Amino acid sequence: MIIDCHYHLDTRYFSIDEMIQRMDASGIDKVALMAAMNEPFKEPPVLLVKILNTLLSHTFTQWLARVFVENFTTDGDIKISGKTYKIYHHPNNSQVFEVAEKFPKRFFAWVFVRPNSSIDPIEEVHKWIKHPQFIGVKAHPFWHRYPPKQLIPIAKIISNIGKPLLIHAGYDEHGDFFELIKKIPDLKLILAHAAFPGYSSTWKKIKNNPNVFVDLSQTSYVSEAVTKSVVKYLGADRCLYGTDGPYGFSDKDGKFDFSFIKRRIEKLFPSKEMQQKILGGNFKKIVGLGSY
Repeated sequence: MIIDCHYHLDTRYFSIDEMIQRMDASGIDKVALMAAMNEPFKEPPVLLVKILNTLLSHTFTQWLARVFVENFTTDGDIKISGKTYKIYHHPNNSQVFEVAEKFPKRFFAWVFVRPNSSIDPIEEVHKWIKHPQFIGVKAHPFWHRYPPKQLIPIAKIISNIGKPLLIHAGYDEHGDFFELIKKIPDLKLILAHAAFPGYSSTWKKIKNNPNVFVDLSQTSYVSEAVTKSVVKYLGADRCLYGTDGPYGFSDKDGKFDFSFIKRRIEKLFPSKEMQQKILGGNFKKIVGLGSY
């Protein structure tokens, strides 16, 4: 079973029917949905993405990449390629679970939380935790601007039932997730985008912690070289297939290419055993759906 573990539901890009059609065409069995957290935006030109990939992947140029990716307005919105896009304070979990409930054979659902908001994140998790399509909690300390340690109460809840926490870490205090794994050593923690923004420096710190994983999603943050390097360093058992769709490289029709990252993984890792683990087997084990 091939499972995309990281996809933001946004019907302004695709209707649900069109999503399923494209999943079928790409050979993707299931998608783990999470709420959209921002206004739609176009992926930067391929050349700019390649330049950003290069800056992000080399320690001595990561400071320069930070100038481009950590560009927020005073209102907390994000600037991408010179344009400002609204970041949503309260991602819509209801829509995600509604879709997952309607199409249970095709979709799982993450609960997206933000601890520094007017909505109680603990209440939000308890609202959905018994839903049959619930597979864990998603959080974005980077764009929502808070230190990951604020997620400790949430992490304790889901760790007790063996579900994972998927986070998009940021810089400085917004990227310090180590307090989470120190306080809750049994927590299954997934770091989005190959452990952006630390990459190899973060891989070294988590190497000996088997409960910390990375997903391989995003084309702006994760290059082919980074994908190859992180799988080699952490091992195929610690890496998960995801896309961060509907954001990423476009297909010939100008819309998000559902199979781009899947094709990348299949090309880089011809071993069927490795593919089986990365493309779905690891995720099934982490969320408690059985072995691969």
